[in-house]
Amino acid sequence: MRPPAWCTPARQGLAGLLLAALLASPPLRQWLEASMWRHMLLQFPPWMLAGALLAAALPPRARGGIARWNAHGIAGLVGVGVALSVLMVPRVLDLALQDAGTEAAKCAALLLAGAAIRLSWGPAGLVVQCFFLGMQLPMMVVVGQLYIDSPLRLCNAYLLDDQERLGRWLIAVAALLALAWLAHAAWRLVRREDARLAGID
Repeated sequence: MRPPAWCTPARQGLAGLLLAALLASPPLRQWLEASMWRHMLLQFPPWMLAGALLAAALPPRARGGIARWNAHGIAGLVGVGVALSVLMVPRVLDLALQDAGTEAAKCAALLLAGAAIRLSWGPAGLVVQCFFLGMQLPMMVVVGQLYIDSPLRLCNAYLLDDQERLGRWLIAVAALLALAWLAHAAWRLVRREDARLAGID
């Protein structure tokens, strides 16, 4: 499915810049980071969306060079998995609140992760996508359960009930993402089979 005619790469890139500037504004950043669940579940995805929008504005030559290095989307998705795994470590969340350099590195990592998903998801195909989600989503569930079960605060900056709330949300989001991908994969397979049968007829 092609994007609408008005959704040009340049406009997507501009939207990515505006979104990144909005997320970096102190009032919004402070509100998002005041709660542990907002910090991870409401701040991380928009930064990744900004990175995905910025990736659309890359010139064809740059995209071609990345595609040669990122065969079947494997390198990009591995990088995304590593970045998200690191950013889920409670100590990293604490450091991001205390150190401007760590905060900048976190935001840059999320931008790059979003760009990598944009450039890798399509070339990956269903098999590599399944492998990526099969590694990432169970990790989200394990981390979420750890946040729920831990009798101690894992992040010094956040209260225990906020930590438990994040744990429940992580498990719920992992389940929703799994269901959404399974529905999409089933739709893709049905379309492929319909196209094959139409070709035979």
